[in-house]
Amino acid sequence: MMIGFPLLMYYFWVCLEYYQGKLISPEHLFSMASWQDFLVHDIWDHIKLGAAPTWTAFFIYGGYVLFSFILAAVMPGPVVEGLPVPSLKGEKLKYICNGLSSWYVTLALSGVLQYTKWFDLALIVDNFGGIMTVAILWGFIMSTLVYVISTAKGTNHRMSGNFFYDYFMGACLNPRIGPVDLKMWAEIRVPWPVLFYITLSCMIKQYENSGTVTAPICFMLLAHFLYSNACQKGEECIPPSWDIFYEKDGFMLIFWNMAGVPFTYCYSSIYLLKTELATGTPITHSTPYTIFLFVCLLLGYYVFDTGNSQKNRFRMEQVGTFMMRNGFPQLPWGHLKHPTYITTEHGNLLLTSGWWGIARKPHYTGDLLMALSWGLITGFGSFLPYFYFCFFLCVLTHRVSRDMERCAKKYGKDWDRYCERVPYIFIPYVY
Repeated sequence: MMIGFPLLMYYFWVCLEYYQGKLISPEHLFSMASWQDFLVHDIWDHIKLGAAPTWTAFFIYGGYVLFSFILAAVMPGPVVEGLPVPSLKGEKLKYICNGLSSWYVTLALSGVLQYTKWFDLALIVDNFGGIMTVAILWGFIMSTLVYVISTAKGTNHRMSGNFFYDYFMGACLNPRIGPVDLKMWAEIRVPWPVLFYITLSCMIKQYENSGTVTAPICFMLLAHFLYSNACQKGEECIPPSWDIFYEKDGFMLIFWNMAGVPFTYCYSSIYLLKTELATGTPITHSTPYTIFLFVCLLLGYYVFDTGNSQKNRFRMEQVGTFMMRNGFPQLPWGHLKHPTYITTEHGNLLLTSGWWGIARKPHYTGDLLMALSWGLITGFGSFLPYFYFCFFLCVLTHRVSRDMERCAKKYGKDWDRYCERVPYIFIPYVY
């Protein structure tokens, strides 16, 4: 996975950049000469030409990463306690949740830079290949630094003894620089804003090229804004989550957040732009079809946002960290006033109200509906805009199966009661 996924990213980038999203392959699958010609001329030569790590790419990506880190350290925001950490003898770590103020400052500054032409945001998509390479390299460098430093400081946890496995899964639990928790910063502040700015760059490039902006590009900008904005406005709900509380900070989380998410979830936006630049004709759809997809996107977002809000606010109420914030948008039914739940023998509460009384993973349903709409808005000319949906579907179904198994072992008969009360996982009467 550590070798294969970066290579897959380059392959998909070549397909988007030079072949309008067509999945290319050797002319003769069983000929060594054909494979050699394919790898050297169709892949490697294109990577050298368009994905070399230039200084421009370094300053764009590195500048944003550094800027977001500084904002994470200095911007105002509420301080939220996480769950008791067993390795720290039950200590609750504190997290500065200033993502929302940092996000607004970033949006305002980027608007000033674009308006004054000090920095044209279209440069992001113009240098996409090089920026992706810088992000991939930084993913490996940051993973190595975190692993080496935590090993040297003796802050390792749950080590298997297998170097490659431990490097992939991580050595330490909560690496920090000053007040900034690196794991939460990398999960919230980098991938989703970078994804949004890649799509914004595609829109600006489209306007500079043709003088117009199409509905599909507007759709993708709205989609990526909503997702990035949701992460920032709900950041105070993140500290008690499984990723922050339990997962170690290794290659799996670091690389995925620093490179994987922003540079693979953007394929719909890149495909829309590159197709127009190559053919001179933008991808558009009928008005009813376009409206239908906007409705699907907003419906999926509503379920995703309120489902996560219901669950996390319920969890925060149980540990005494609940707070109401005024981040936009605050959607109705995001907070359950008098929730019902099942009390287990362990003392844990299994929520059975709101969306969580309808399905066990309703937020995944909303997430998948949004992901599918990201592909459908591009039409059916390429698989790549659907990569995110297909990948996400595999990840979530596998995660759900592991979660169901873990909960069945942990809660026993209480879990059986819960499953009787909430029998469906994603969609009532379907699955």
